Amino acid sequence: MTSVIKQAHQGGADILINDTLCHLDPRGVLYLPSYRTLVVSDLHLEKGSFFAKRGMMLPPYDTLATLALLKTIIDDYQPSCVISLGDSFHDCQGASRLADEASSLLRQMMKSRQWLWIEGNHDPVHPAGLEGESMAQFRLGGLIFRHEPLAGDNAGEVAGHLHPAAKIIRQGRSVRRSCFVNNGHRLIMPAFGTYTGSLNVLDKAFRGLFDVSGFDVHLRSETRIFTVHPRFLRPD
Repeated sequence: MTSVIKQAHQGGADILINDTLCHLDPRGVLYLPSYRTLVVSDLHLEKGSFFAKRGMMLPPYDTLATLALLKTIIDDYQPSCVISLGDSFHDCQGASRLADEASSLLRQMMKSRQWLWIEGNHDPVHPAGLEGESMAQFRLGGLIFRHEPLAGDNAGEVAGHLHPAAKIIRQGRSVRRSCFVNNGHRLIMPAFGTYTGSLNVLDKAFRGLFDVSGFDVHLRSETRIFTVHPRFLRPD
């Protein structure tokens, strides 16, 4: 484990995906120390403004809150590459609605590093006016990064889209948290955006991706990752 992880992210967890060392940060990102690459999924930037245009008023602070947290994480890791794993914007016009402050913050993070926009179902086009490269998927070493996970044996797959969460009963109290899901060959990332919801990992949407008991759930708290065996999980 590299010194940058030890110093800044002691509450995280190290796992192997297809024999590649991956560090799970409790703030909801993945870091690959061998490649100095940070992975974040489902930012859903400008979700608030998307609903505001349709008469559903939400506090318009989601984009800045999401980007501010991402900026803190990038400052900690200083990655040479950032992979945004799809649904970076809530819709194809989201980038054009960025306020000046949010746009400046995002451009500051992108400066002097490689930035990859993986195409999502909400944003299958390159974000207007922003640098970086857009692609359907990206391969790095033994890993392949795409937005929607593919059923079957896709060794090395790192995906998002499903916004996984898990529920457990702890000391007589129900606890539900967003999470990473992993079986050593595939990793499903939690959603990072401030306004993103979540889906219980026992939902039928996860069937075909993991064996019933052959996976681990890595629950997120504010400062730590807790690894839970499927037998302790509960439906919503």
